[in-house]
Amino acid sequence: MKRGDLLSLDDLTPEQLSQILDRARELKARRLAREFLAGQSLALLFDKPSLRTRASFDVAMYELGGHVVYLGPDEVGLGRREAIADVARVLSQYVHAIAARIGSHQTLEELARAASVPVINALSDRSHPCQGLADLLTLREHFGRLAGIRLGYIGDGNNIAHTLLSAAGKVGLHLTLASPPGYECDAAAVERARREAEMHGGSITLTNDPAEAARDADALYTDVWTSMGQEDQAAVRRQIFARYRVDRELLRFARPGALVMHDLPAHRGEEITDEVIDGPQSVVFEQAANRLHVQKAVLLWLMVRVDGYVV
Repeated sequence: MKRGDLLSLDDLTPEQLSQILDRARELKARRLAREFLAGQSLALLFDKPSLRTRASFDVAMYELGGHVVYLGPDEVGLGRREAIADVARVLSQYVHAIAARIGSHQTLEELARAASVPVINALSDRSHPCQGLADLLTLREHFGRLAGIRLGYIGDGNNIAHTLLSAAGKVGLHLTLASPPGYECDAAAVERARREAEMHGGSITLTNDPAEAARDADALYTDVWTSMGQEDQAAVRRQIFARYRVDRELLRFARPGALVMHDLPAHRGEEITDEVIDGPQSVVFEQAANRLHVQKAVLLWLMVRVDGYVV
């Protein structure tokens, strides 16, 4: 992808990732309306519904002095009503960046290749980098560091799991992912993350045992068993994932006071219980809040920088 895209955390060097997190922390500490992006527009190109992603990008652009154009699936029909490359070329004449929430990561890559403005992945089936940055910011706020933290992920080897893989490799997390047989992360992605994690003092472990992922963890992370577009698999997945629930019993395997994380929306009673997500160890809603601040930092990094921040 061109220099100005953020399609996954793999697009960032460890130094760039740290810089974005530092900037997000500064913006959060001084949440003031600024005119950093005055006169600039962001297209929200959404093929999937959203609460956090749409609201946080909209508010982020407003507080940075910019403007948002929301384009839903009925208005664009990406790849159906109009060719993906044509949409990218047209929008590039109108706006200064595109945040795309699209089912297929391949479609996202095609959009980015044709666009002449920065493209941000606002969610695809392979990666959710803005959520990953919010997760890292949340961990760093609580522990004062990222290197050496033990993070246990319980659930499907989905886009969130793959995003955590990319993150762990860059910042030195010790990440253990527990998924049912046949629902693990892509083997090539795991191997790539392992190589990078070794260079930065971290590690990647795969298991089918939720208790192993939870054991001595500083934080436990879970996600829905059935993602958007998989609704026809919901009944089968509820049976297969039944033992991959973050509840009080599983939390006992983690370190005392371990954080509980979820990217939302949550299917309460399935992948996580009410008493855990609403309990004192939950930072779920801090993660959601941090989406705003990391997305501000990403927008500034992509839309204002030459080499690093210039604002």
